[in-house]
Formats: sequence, C-alpha cells, structure tokens
Amino acid sequence: MENKKETKSEIKGIIRAYNELVKGIDLKASNQLGDENARAYGGVLRAGKGKLVESITRELIELAWSELGGDPKRLSFEKKTIKIPIKKEYIEEMENPDVKKFIKENLDKFHYNFRADVHVQIDEKLIIGIECKAYTENAMLKRILVDFTFLKQIFPSTKNVLIQLESQLGGDYFDIAKEITHGSYSTHTIMSYFDVDLIIITLLEGERKVDKAIHKKGYFKELKKENLEKAIKVFKEIMSDSI
Repeated sequence: MENKKETKSEIKGIIRAYNELVKGIDLKASNQLGDENARAYGGVLRAGKGKLVESITRELIELAWSELGGDPKRLSFEKKTIKIPIKKEYIEEMENPDVKKFIKENLDKFHYNFRADVHVQIDEKLIIGIECKAYTENAMLKRILVDFTFLKQIFPSTKNVLIQLESQLGGDYFDIAKEITHGSYSTHTIMSYFDVDLIIITLLEGERKVDKAIHKKGYFKELKKENLEKAIKVFKEIMSDSI
C-alpha cells in the first residue's frame, strides 16, 4: 500500500515537472538564440525534450522497481560505454590481403563505442537498454534498430525499449488507451529486417503534427497519469524476473 501511495505522489511530481518544462522550453530557446536561428533553435528544443524524456524514464523505472519490492541499492543507471568488436567473419571474408593483415595486426583497436540513452542495471547486470525520444519517425527508427542490433551482440538477453513523448510512426502507436497496439505497416516492415524485439512506449496521445509542436501555445498535450501508470506496468513486467 505504501508503494502505491509513493507512486501516486511521484506521478504527480513527474506531471508537474513536465508541465513546467515543456511550457517553458520555447521561451528558453527563444531567449538563448532568437527565433531567427531556426536550426540552432530546434537543437535547443530537442535537447530540452530529450533530457526530459530521459529523466521521466528513470523515474518510471524506479517506481516500477519499488512496486515490485526491489531493493533500490540493486538498481543502477550507470551508463558504461559498450565496446562492440569487429566481427571475425568480416575479416576472414575480406579479399584484400593487405587490409586483412592490417586489421589483424591492430585487432584491439577495431571496435565501435555504443551507449543507449538509459542503461538499466540490476546487480550490475544490464537488463534494459532504452532510447528516449521527444518523438520518433521511421527514419529515426532504423538508426535505433541498428544500435540495438549492436547491443544484442554483447548482451543478447537485454530488453530493448523505445520510449517517446509523441509518435510519428503512423498506425496506432499514439492511441495509448487501446489494450493492444497493432502498430503501423511501415514500422513493422522495417522491424522485420532486424533481429530485435523492440518494445515501444508512447506517453502522449495523438500522432505528432510537425506544425503543432507541443511546446507552442495552443498545442500543449497533457501528460496523463494513466499513461505513466501503463509505462510503469510495462517496466514491471520486464524487471519482474530480476526480483
């Protein structure tokens, strides 16, 4: 019962922070850069919303872990750089002997450094990799799936999650109240080419409209407690095996 009270209180805090930050992002960006610098202005907005989603995500995970009765000391968000090594098959199949020789002689230098936006660790074991977005469209989704493909090479059992404020993926990803989300034709087609079981969580209802940004007056979207509770439920299901 105490955990439920804590969750309700924390959810109210998340919503309050969201309201204050999103309504203030446009003013902050304008003050820093001026509306005439559209590209830089957009960058400030994306950074502001991105950090907001990361912060909300960590709060939701902590609440989910608490509701499961997990010891907070076992939970960590330490974001270690993951070194993805070069594939040995790639080297062996190379036709140029000089390049192959060069790679083999410098094998320890051939890796790709990877980090997700949020790393969820239980007992220092990575159990969830999360990408946090203000919104996602399918061109961005391809990059996310590539990154999680890399992650799966090192941590095959790690769950992969995309959490977004708004969806621009098409289909019904924005219809949070539905019991079952069917997704979109294009998104499922893209995902079919990757061996990644991606869990998509959307926090705001309604498909994203480019000309109706939520930080602009008149287009603000409410972050509802039931949407946060649904996200917490998803994280509880993922972490339940770690209790």
